[in-house]
Amino acid sequence: VQLQASGGGLVQAGDSLRLSCTAPGRTRNRDSMGWFRQAPGKEREFVAAVHWSGTNTGYADSVKGQFTISRDNARNAAYLQMNSLTPEDTAVYYCAANLRASFSSTNFRQHCLYMYWGQGTLVTVSS
Repeated sequence: VQLQASGGGLVQAGDSLRLSCTAPGRTRNRDSMGWFRQAPGKEREFVAAVHWSGTNTGYADSVKGQFTISRDNARNAAYLQMNSLTPEDTAVYYCAANLRASFSSTNFRQHCLYMYWGQGTLVTVSS
């Protein structure tokens, strides 16, 4: 299953963006989903995750209070609302689905535990 991430772009510091992640052709909507990002020259890092029910979420400390993850099971989609963006948020953002472990703060931060990935969408924040 290839996820489709969209919504990235070039914005100025302080602006907002909303990323979307869909799973075309996948009928199962009980996948916990997550967002990760990879800045140039850095390793991929966890950003946020949402339980398949939408009731539980988790965030990296660096984005807590700034980003909000949500999902729409009717559309089999997940979203990442990013506010007050800074140049440090510049990265390729990847969505992931089907966490192959329980939804815990230890597990949902590990990219190796997600089965499906999107191609990434580039977010560039200028100062």
